[in-house]
Amino acid sequence: MNAFTIKDLENLSGIKAHTIRIWEQRYTFLNPQRTETNIRYYSGDELKTVLNIALLNKYGFKISHIDRMSRDEMREKTLSLNQAQAQQERIVNELISCMIDMKLDEFEILVDGYIKTKGIEKTIPQIIFPFLERIGILWLTNHINPAQEHLVTNIIRQKLIMGIETCQTPLSQRKTVLLFLPEGEHHELGILFTYYLFKSRGVKVIYLGANVPLKDVEYVATLKKPDFLYSHLTSVAHNFNFEKFLVNVQNRIPEFSVIVSGALTQTYKKRVPTNVTFKKSLSEVTEYIGAL
Repeated sequence: MNAFTIKDLENLSGIKAHTIRIWEQRYTFLNPQRTETNIRYYSGDELKTVLNIALLNKYGFKISHIDRMSRDEMREKTLSLNQAQAQQERIVNELISCMIDMKLDEFEILVDGYIKTKGIEKTIPQIIFPFLERIGILWLTNHINPAQEHLVTNIIRQKLIMGIETCQTPLSQRKTVLLFLPEGEHHELGILFTYYLFKSRGVKVIYLGANVPLKDVEYVATLKKPDFLYSHLTSVAHNFNFEKFLVNVQNRIPEFSVIVSGALTQTYKKRVPTNVTFKKSLSEVTEYIGAL
């Protein structure tokens, strides 16, 4: 059985935990269980209910009205929302539901259906990246069960690679970026995400991939002379020393500007080398690339 904390519900639905607690007191659609230490936990069905309620409430339905609906009625109302943004958010919710229930065929059918109607270029920013941001894969990896993560990320990785291969843009920045993940980092979705964004902005990409020794990064950078380097750290190995990595970056490739994003940048408090810049959120990454 899937069990979710109130923080999970907040992360996945966008509804603050304080609001969820108020809903529990006033309405009937949530009935959490409690652990022996009195901590709330919610079922997968309750999570899906909150996703639907959050969507309907955002697009004009009063909570008191939603409270009188059955789950089937909620589902019917979400399908009837005709705003484009609402439909995108509904599909993201459905992807989350498929992930929770491990319905991988349905998950891929949803993604492929969107690709068929909108194209891969719109599918990536409209539903794939919002989905990844909601479940935390781009920045943190503890929002969902690791088994669920592996199953859906393998599907999404294929779609991202397809998007990268088919991406065409009239833009040409005459800039080159070298993308890499350091030794101990194997989560490629974040760096593939940036690959797509850079390519869509007309930036030439040299992609080294995951788990790359810094000496190899130095060799390629010295040979190819990119305008800057980029790395995204999602969930590195336990023995990964972020401070040591930054010091080595400064010592080995001081002449190159290096952009680093991901979860580790959000908590790092020590001095950052002069040739390294942190991007601490998805919005900072997209704003940086959009401004090139």
